Amino acid sequence: MKSGDAVVGNVAKIAALFPHCVTECEQMLMGGGKKTVLKIDWDKLRAELDSELIQEGEERYQFTWPDKRAASRLANTPTDKTLRPDLEDSKDFWNTENLYIEGDNLDVLKVLRENYLGKIKMIYIDPPYNTGNDFVYNDDFAQGREEFEQSSGLFDEDGNQVVDPMQRNAESNGRFHTDWLNMIYPRLKVARDLLKDDGVIFISIDENEVENLKRVCDEIFGAKNFVAELIWSAGRKNDSKYISVSHEYILCYFRNADHIKENKIIWREKKQGLDDIYSAYAKLKKEFGNDIKAIEKGLKTWFKALPDGHPAKDHKHYNRVDNKGIYFASDISWPGGGGPKYEVLHPLTGKPVKVPSRGWITNSTTLHEWIDADKVDFGESEKSVPTLKAYLCDNEYAVPYSVFYKDGRAASKRLATLMGDKMFENPKDEEIIQRIIEFCGIHDGDIVMDFFSGSGTTAQSVFHASINKKINIKFILVQLRELITEDNATAEKGKKVARAAIALCDELGVPHNICEIAKERIRRAGEKVKAEAGLQGQGLDIGFRVLKLDSSNMEDVFYTPEDFDETKIVGLIDNVKSDRTPLDLLFQVLPELGIELSAKIEEKDVNGKKVFFVDGTYLVATFDTDVNESTVTEIAKMKPDYFVMRDASAANDNVLDNFEQIFKHYSPDTIRKIL
Repeated sequence: MKSGDAVVGNVAKIAALFPHCVTECEQMLMGGGKKTVLKIDWDKLRAELDSELIQEGEERYQFTWPDKRAASRLANTPTDKTLRPDLEDSKDFWNTENLYIEGDNLDVLKVLRENYLGKIKMIYIDPPYNTGNDFVYNDDFAQGREEFEQSSGLFDEDGNQVVDPMQRNAESNGRFHTDWLNMIYPRLKVARDLLKDDGVIFISIDENEVENLKRVCDEIFGAKNFVAELIWSAGRKNDSKYISVSHEYILCYFRNADHIKENKIIWREKKQGLDDIYSAYAKLKKEFGNDIKAIEKGLKTWFKALPDGHPAKDHKHYNRVDNKGIYFASDISWPGGGGPKYEVLHPLTGKPVKVPSRGWITNSTTLHEWIDADKVDFGESEKSVPTLKAYLCDNEYAVPYSVFYKDGRAASKRLATLMGDKMFENPKDEEIIQRIIEFCGIHDGDIVMDFFSGSGTTAQSVFHASINKKINIKFILVQLRELITEDNATAEKGKKVARAAIALCDELGVPHNICEIAKERIRRAGEKVKAEAGLQGQGLDIGFRVLKLDSSNMEDVFYTPEDFDETKIVGLIDNVKSDRTPLDLLFQVLPELGIELSAKIEEKDVNGKKVFFVDGTYLVATFDTDVNESTVTEIAKMKPDYFVMRDASAANDNVLDNFEQIFKHYSPDTIRKIL
């Protein structure tokens, strides 16, 4: 009951290219015994690649650090963890398609790799920046992960991460960059597998690790898939003696740049500030009616009065008006000169207008078609050169700029207003992430993932983007259950924030961890966005299924011969742990069958037994007790694609004996599975 082993898949790819380079070998099992596995014959593979083989000691370009190989192997190793649903903690569990997952994101990503392989449209993450105050996930390579978690003291009995200031990744640590790289490398490596061919990842970072992150991403995603290094300008800071560093970075990589080019996919975003311009124009039109001159004068005055930095000010050249709307008087001459020169008459005076010194931008036929369509502005007399009307409504979209101007204090204030107090010190700006989601070619039904989700900003951004784009965008958020205490804060300002978060947790009656605050933020943000959207927001999915990473649902039944005796036979009667529910088992089955964890699930009664129906009859499963032949027969008549039940669910041995025959008779194509 483990996730897939990425190494097995890689060996299969080698076997497809060079079958003679793969051979069968025996491998010892944990509980004794052996099994046959496929392994690479490196001598034969080297012979195939000899012309390109780097010789020992030969200099080459490389980027490495201590334990890099172990970090790479960690990404490929399977996990036996499972995701357990929490109905009470969820919002609209049975209908929502959004997921909020609590647990170590590396194990979560490995579980998700089973059924989200190549399905994620966009990933946005804001990982620890390695500033000297961040806790870095410690993926210990010298011992098992469970053993490490138990012995390290970094987790409490409920699985919350306990961050001790003495265990932060301080700059005095000799492995300062190494520990951070070993943390980020395997997570990005697994994340790459989840992206669609037209998928993209955005990673926020600051100057401490931006160079190392760029080199890691070049290696994992491929340098040719690099899109851009975006700048997030967050307002002036006065916390430096020399240079006030007032920006951060967002690295952007495609999953497959060749696919993007072949399918001629382009990115466009709506220009900022247009809504304000249209609103100002509407007010002026209401005030002055058809007085074009008065409206134009008022529009220019409005632009001039805007504060510096207002996005609408970038479009102040759109200050001309006619009965079709706002336009910009664009140059009508041939770029660079050499354009055709011919006579054009002014429509009011009937006299020839002034011909552009570089010639007209087009031929006489096309220009007169533009004139007939009222797309040319001649001015009041023939003494001025005509211009071409470029309407604002026809030029609302542009290629996204690489610089985002946003004051982070505004985002903090909005979040504090939503939550009733300041719960996070440096939350990301939901408006920036919304812009990124919208311009990266998002479509209806696409999934946005954030596996360092922190305060839950990405969920709120998805809500806004869904409304703005009039489509349904789904999210998957992952966050470690990090304990909130005043001791974790490094300054009085941070302690105050921690106290406010703890007070809210107490008010809600929930544990003191970051996940609880984030989930409450998502609940409040969803309701707010939906209410503000009015009728348009009625269909918005603001729910989320809460899933919590835990150990396998199955009992550990592997023993060495010397550890096994007849008293353990009784414990093997039921191979499922006693504290696990039928819904827990269903969510362990979903990844194994490649079904998304957001799939539509219904509980129905079949002959008095609780039966789960996933995506209609695509999967039918029951983990109830005393299931007899009549229940199995009724399910078989429904002809599901998959049917799953527990071995212990059968009322007696006859049910198991007749199980296959019943399905062969009524639904031979159904794929059956017994837990």
